[in-house]
Amino acid sequence: MSLEEMENLKDQLKLARSEIKNLRKQITSLNYTQKKEIDSVRQLLRDFKCQTCRNLGQCSEPEVETRIEADIKFTPIGKIRTPFPEKRGVPRQASISTEIEGVIDLTYDTFNNPEHSLEGLEEFSHIWVIYYFHRNQSHAKAKVAPPRLEGNRIGVFSSRSPHRPCPLGLSLVEITKIEGSKIHFKGIDMVDESPVFDIKPYVPQYDMPSKEITHPEYFDTEFINAREAPDGQETNDMASTSQGNCNKSPVVRVPNWVTNANTLAVAFSDKAIEQMSELDIKSESIRQLIEGDPRSSYLRTKHKSQIFSFQFAEATITAKFDDSRNAVTVVQVRRTQATL
Repeated sequence: MSLEEMENLKDQLKLARSEIKNLRKQITSLNYTQKKEIDSVRQLLRDFKCQTCRNLGQCSEPEVETRIEADIKFTPIGKIRTPFPEKRGVPRQASISTEIEGVIDLTYDTFNNPEHSLEGLEEFSHIWVIYYFHRNQSHAKAKVAPPRLEGNRIGVFSSRSPHRPCPLGLSLVEITKIEGSKIHFKGIDMVDESPVFDIKPYVPQYDMPSKEITHPEYFDTEFINAREAPDGQETNDMASTSQGNCNKSPVVRVPNWVTNANTLAVAFSDKAIEQMSELDIKSESIRQLIEGDPRSSYLRTKHKSQIFSFQFAEATITAKFDDSRNAVTVVQVRRTQATL
C-alpha cells in the first residue's frame, strides 16, 4: 500500500469518527426533545377538561383513587448496630435478650442536627423502635409456621414473623444512655445495620392495656371503644382518665401457644467457659440467646438438628441440643474467622 493510499484511509477514518460523534450528539438531542414532549403530553392529560367543564368554568373533582399506592417511599432516619451480622441466632423478641446491648445511630440525612430530635427522650426509660427487615429475601405468604407451633401454620397477621407483605419490625427496648445522635439500648431482636424508620417513647398508660395476660371469652368493650386525643393534644384530664382505664385492668387475651414457652436447660462445657473468658463474653448473654431454642421448626422437626452454630459479635457460638432431655450445651465459643 502506497503512502498516498494510507493517508487517504486516515482521512476516511477521521471523517467516520467525526460523523459518529455528530450522530451521538443528534441522538442525545433527540432523547432530550422526546422527554420534553412526553412530559408536555402528560401535563396536558393532567390538565385536560371536558367541553362541559370548560363551558361551566369548573371541573368536577377527580375520582378518589381507592387503590393504595405501591410506590410509597420512606427514608430511614438511621441504622441499628447489633452483635448479630446474620439472621441466624437473632433473638425472636427483644424481651429475650435483656443483657445484650445495641445502638441506634441517627443519620444526618433527615436533620442537620439529629441530636436535637432526641432532646427530652432521656426522661423515658423505654422506646418503640420501628425498623426494616432488610435481610429478608423470601416472598411474603398468607400463612406462616411460627417455631412454637411445631410446623402448624397460622395467618401471617396472627404472628410476629418477619416475612410480611410490608416487612417492618416493632420492638420495645430499654434506653441505657443517649450520646449525641446515638441511643444505646438493651433488648435486641434485630440484625446489624437494620434501617430505622421511627422511634417513639413508651408510655405505659397508653401502651399497656393490662398488667396481666389472660384467656377470656370476651374483651372489655368500654376500653376497646374508648378513643384517645390526637398526639400532642393530651390533657391532664385525659391522663387521669387513661390511668383510670388502666386501673380497671381491661381484658387482654393471647393464644395458649404464645404463653406456653418452652425453656431449655443451658449448660456450658469447660472449653466454652475458658473461651468466653478469653473473648470477654458473658455467659448470661449466651444463655438468653439459646434457652428459648433459636432453631427454626424446620431444623428442629425435619432434620432433628443437634448441632447449631451462629454468630454473636466477633464470636461463633456452637451448641449441642438434646431434645430428649430438653437441654442444650454450649460446646464452643471461638473467634469468627474473617472472610476474604
